[in-house]
Amino acid sequence: MALMDFLKKQFIDVLQWTEDDDGTLAWRFPMADMEIQNGASLTVRESQLAVFVNEGKVADVFAPGTYKLATQNLPLLTNLKNWDKLFDSPFKSDVYFFSTRQQIDQKWGTPQPITIRDKDFGAVRLRAFGNYNFRIEDAKLFHTEISGTRESYSVEDVDGQLRGLVLQNISNAIASSNIPFLDLASNQMTFAQALTTQLAPEFAKIGLKLEGMTVQNVSLPEELQKILDQKIGMGMVGNDMGKFMQYQTAQAIPKFAEGAGSGSGIAGDAMGMGAGLAMGQVLAQNLQAGLNSGANQAAAAAAAVVKPDDIMATLEKLGELKVKGILTQEEFDAKKAELLKKLV
Repeated sequence: MALMDFLKKQFIDVLQWTEDDDGTLAWRFPMADMEIQNGASLTVRESQLAVFVNEGKVADVFAPGTYKLATQNLPLLTNLKNWDKLFDSPFKSDVYFFSTRQQIDQKWGTPQPITIRDKDFGAVRLRAFGNYNFRIEDAKLFHTEISGTRESYSVEDVDGQLRGLVLQNISNAIASSNIPFLDLASNQMTFAQALTTQLAPEFAKIGLKLEGMTVQNVSLPEELQKILDQKIGMGMVGNDMGKFMQYQTAQAIPKFAEGAGSGSGIAGDAMGMGAGLAMGQVLAQNLQAGLNSGANQAAAAAAAVVKPDDIMATLEKLGELKVKGILTQEEFDAKKAELLKKLV
């Protein structure tokens, strides 16, 4: 009876895998109650690798090609238990196929804003998203570390782990690149390259190769975006303080108009705006005089009259702009020195 059962066993002559387009990364060839015939054919296609596992250990890895499975070709498997030599079937192993083609358009993103350190703005909270491509490069490592003995393992199964690696390494990627945040926001290719450099070794630890990465969007919190807009406005007027005061006045006019239209505190707003405009005009005249040369410079300096209180108020305003990041320390020091000269 036992002999009849043995005779009924199926012997495998051809081992191959035709991939379905379902995102499968690893697939175990069905081996239930079957043995690999000595001399059987193994076909590994261009987009695949095959791994032989005997008694829980990887015995061999096959690259693309066609192979005849025989004891003389597989010295690592010659110690397998041999059944009756009449059937010439010494193999009873597990065979796993792995897809090595690129898995494209895999999404990544920051569900919540993350905090990074920036040399211009200090701590910055940002959100970003994009996609990436990867493939299996080391089938043995991926088998031992990730897929294991499962019948199949898909892209969806590993997706959460890879997304976590991306989020975990964003801050480190930006820090190691020494790229200012403004450059990252305006040059997303630079950001993507920094992420790729940081993440490639992490993917390699589990047998994967990161083929490419894109950053499709980087967004700032609203309050930081306002400061950035002001800094851009300062860049447009350069170091001309008179133009800066005109710029600030132009920014304030719409707010004043809104307050006047509401019907509350109109007189007080008008007085405050009038005082601000007067001080801005006086300050602009004095700073412009400092840029002129010869007789024009001396005449303008002599004609300018600024009260000490106005000087101090202006210094306080400049200090606030420096704290917000609109003025650099060097710009602040230069304007401070010019204003203090007026007190002498």
